[in-house]
Amino acid sequence: MAQPDSKKIFFENLSGAGKAIAVLTSGGDAQGMNAAVRAVVRMGLYVGAKVYFIHEGYQGMVDGGENIKEATWESVSSMLQVGGTVIGSARCKEFRSHEGRLKAAHNLVQHGITNLCVIGGDGSLTGANLFREEWSGLLTELVEQGSIEADAVQKYSALHIVGMVGSIDNDFCGTDMTIGTDSALHRIIEVVDAIMTTAQSHQRTFVLEVMGRHCGYLALVSALACGADWVLIPEMPPEDGWEDKMCQKLSANRAGMKRLNIIIVAEGAIDHKNKPITTDYVKDLVVKCLGFDTRVTILGHVQRGGTPSAFDRILASRMGVEAVLALLETTANTPACVVSLCGNQSVRLPLMECVQMTQEVQKAMDEKRFEEAVKLRGRSFENNLKTYKLLAHRKPESELPTSNFNVAVLNVGAPAAGMNAAVRSAVRVGISEGHKMFAVSDGFEGFYKGQIKEIKWADVGGWTGQGGSLLGTKRTLPAKYVDKIAEQMRENNINALLIIGGFEAFESLLQLCEARAAYEEFCIPMCMLPATISNNVPGTDLSIGADTALNAIVETCDRIKQSASGTKRRVFIIETMGGYCGYLASVGGLAAGADAAYIYEEPFDIRDLQANVEHLTEKMKTSIQRGLVLRNENCSENYTTDFIYQLYSEEGRGVFDSRKNVLGHMQQGGAPSPFDRNFGTKISAKAMQWITKKLVESFRKGRVFANTEDTCCLLGMRRRALVFQPVVQLKGDTDFVHRIPKEQWWLKLRPLMKILAKYKTSYDVSDSGQLEHVVRNRPRESDASVAM
Repeated sequence: MAQPDSKKIFFENLSGAGKAIAVLTSGGDAQGMNAAVRAVVRMGLYVGAKVYFIHEGYQGMVDGGENIKEATWESVSSMLQVGGTVIGSARCKEFRSHEGRLKAAHNLVQHGITNLCVIGGDGSLTGANLFREEWSGLLTELVEQGSIEADAVQKYSALHIVGMVGSIDNDFCGTDMTIGTDSALHRIIEVVDAIMTTAQSHQRTFVLEVMGRHCGYLALVSALACGADWVLIPEMPPEDGWEDKMCQKLSANRAGMKRLNIIIVAEGAIDHKNKPITTDYVKDLVVKCLGFDTRVTILGHVQRGGTPSAFDRILASRMGVEAVLALLETTANTPACVVSLCGNQSVRLPLMECVQMTQEVQKAMDEKRFEEAVKLRGRSFENNLKTYKLLAHRKPESELPTSNFNVAVLNVGAPAAGMNAAVRSAVRVGISEGHKMFAVSDGFEGFYKGQIKEIKWADVGGWTGQGGSLLGTKRTLPAKYVDKIAEQMRENNINALLIIGGFEAFESLLQLCEARAAYEEFCIPMCMLPATISNNVPGTDLSIGADTALNAIVETCDRIKQSASGTKRRVFIIETMGGYCGYLASVGGLAAGADAAYIYEEPFDIRDLQANVEHLTEKMKTSIQRGLVLRNENCSENYTTDFIYQLYSEEGRGVFDSRKNVLGHMQQGGAPSPFDRNFGTKISAKAMQWITKKLVESFRKGRVFANTEDTCCLLGMRRRALVFQPVVQLKGDTDFVHRIPKEQWWLKLRPLMKILAKYKTSYDVSDSGQLEHVVRNRPRESDASVAM
């Protein structure tokens, strides 16, 4: 089901012939930088440009020689899954001097390079912008020295710069996520999950230090993702007397039968007097005041290492392609830009606007204007902080509002990682709003059987990191038992409903909405959160659980490809789940570096299969050793995984051999990724606040009555925004036979996967980023905060 072709601008219209693009990584390394380098190189070559590596960052640019090398298609093979940066990065004092930049300009002119793609932090990008501003003066100086010919000034008159931010700290204003942040969160959460098991065994308190000298993003989001008892970050110094409050909370949690305590400290954490708060200080405090067995763990550079996550690979690949697009479209009057992520969309922002706002954050913190610093960090950071406070710090019963509303929460459909985080968030936000929360076991099957009980604050402790569905979930739809469900709602006086699930949850909500005409019990606010690994729910770009499944696929593909290391040439045929939805196969293929991905939405025939085999055969005759082909489980009734495997085996005989692997339910299991934990937590909190608003609006004459379309909604991510959409309005967007939306945003990523696999194809750039300006305060409804 391809996207409509109207108003498309194809990439063939943007020729890179005669252009030379150089890519460098500067400053600290970050997982995903290699994926960005790979995307820049391959997209640059695809449009006919010459592409160069600059090894060792600005130091390599200054030193020249072998540090500046022309890149080939094969030179970026097998680097997608490698952490760090394979082209090297180095701090360079010499580039900060005029003489150093003069040498760098000379080296670039010698190779005809006037387009730079810089992957680094704000310091690296600021240096690039200064270099751009001085460029014409540097060339004039080189002519005067006799280092270059006079006509070179005209020929290479302008230097064009596009930046991508590679930093695990996520401390750059203007983008929701920087390359490497998600992978760093993976490392942190892996450690926290491991520590929690040993801490529970011994009833211990653990104090963890995570990176973030100037930015508390990693500490804050990891605290959200693991349900930490306390977090200390530089943007929110604790109030005087925080030590007593923290110890009181730890003591209360331990008294409530919680066997462990987790305290997360950003390395740059400070108090209100700008005095550093160290892990040793926190440990000594806990031991002295409470006598708890306490341990300190400093994660250090482990956060920077390891394989990049699926999110970082996809983000870096999309940004790399967008950077090449920006370089091709730039003119002499175009300011240097940085490619950013806003919600689920790439945007281009003036580099120096972002740098200036980033510097404003630090200035605000230095001047103790901490609330302003949090706002300057962006709506995503601000919402993370608000959500953490809402979930971690329970108000005394006397301070809670009393709404007298009963809200039920249930899971419907197949389990998805992150469901439990969403339930925990709903329960705690609901209690904070003054509601009585009820948990329904086993979906609508449990509902009609009366498996409904009140669920308290402490009951959901530790749920954030649990995979599957602790409430239990079934695929049963409510239509068949609607009278019994209405009876249970009446008996338990349920005033609102939160459904967390996949396509079955969507169908269930539609059925309940239609049942309003016959049963007043369903004339209440009802909201659905999309949670399915298939990501096949209409009305949302992303679903809870899909990121965890993608990471499982990518991790397995990495291992499978590695299994062929040192053997003869081999192609792997991998079957993914997803029903008729090709999201996992397509986006997983992009993240794993697949050569092809077969899906239902993009019909294919035997000629396409033959062309793919011939394409792989040609690649295998060069230095490529391994091929990867993904197949969605329901992409074709006849072209089965076995059929494709046998076809590749036969047609590739003498050049490569083939292996097949069906990933199965391993895609559905495991602990949720940091993304899914936080996405589930935040959209669930937003949904509960919406439910509260609707309950107040629909409460009349001592009862709740809500039967309008806008009181039965799905909360989904749409491009840059989290949007509440009436489910009845989504019916027309849905293919109910195949259980997929009629239009799916990720289909636009498929040509990108093909281009990076060396296919000639058309790439739709009508949705590419346009140069915008940094917005200090986006409207509340447009806070997607998809990144975390």
